[in-house]
Amino acid sequence: MTASPLVPVPIPDRVAALIGSCMPERVLVAEMEADSAAREMGMLLSPLRGEQAADRERLLSEVARANKVLAAYNPRLMVLPGSGY
Repeated sequence: MTASPLVPVPIPDRVAALIGSCMPERVLVAEMEADSAAREMGMLLSPLRGEQAADRERLLSEVARANKVLAAYNPRLMVLPGSGY
């Protein structure tokens, strides 16, 4: 028997709230910041010029800052390159 690939499944809002209530607020905030910055990076068009390059650097620093908090809580929560964003 072969293992099937994992498919992301949406979870109800109440379940997400229950999961969130078990985590420290700083971790939840860091998770939202990292996710938001990673999504914004995906919207930047190549090649990066001038202001876009500065925006990319700002977004990378936001992801790095959030990853420090996430890694201190649980290293598996970190937003990594190629993680779907």
